[in-house]
Amino acid sequence: MHGPVSPGWLLVVLCAATGAYCLLRMRSSVEEQRRAAGGEALMGFGMAAMAVPAAAFTPPSWAWSGYAAVFGAAALRALWAARASAHHVHHLVGSSAMVYMAVVMALSPGGHAGHGGAGVPLLTGALLLYFTVYVLRSGVRLVPAAAGGGAAGWGDRPELARACRLSMGMAMVAMLLAM
Repeated sequence: MHGPVSPGWLLVVLCAATGAYCLLRMRSSVEEQRRAAGGEALMGFGMAAMAVPAAAFTPPSWAWSGYAAVFGAAALRALWAARASAHHVHHLVGSSAMVYMAVVMALSPGGHAGHGGAGVPLLTGALLLYFTVYVLRSGVRLVPAAAGGGAAGWGDRPELARACRLSMGMAMVAMLLAM
């Protein structure tokens, strides 16, 4: 992404750490949680790779097509999974947003979006609105509820899963703003 280097690296670290925790969540004993964690890990690592500041590394032009293909496949998988769970609709929107950003960056001069004029303003605005509302709703859900019984493993802590989703939502808002 185009923009200041320090915030770009912070975004990379946030997304990579979120992706790493999602990999830990894949060890959960709950199948649905493992499946969701896999998609979220892909999103976290993909966002980290796309957020690397242009001053540090400019990927080859074919890389954006690769991102679009990977996240296009993830969007199709989320579309299929959305039949069973409404949470997968969010994965569909997130994967589609990643495809959109990859296409915009592929079409941008130098392979990086920024300085206005990149993307379709209406679509970028709609995605910004969606992810802003998602972040606000996710933040409210982090308010502690009554403590439950029993100690849960790292992969089965719902408050940490919510914090990861909140982090990725904030990162998506930052990436869309950088377009």
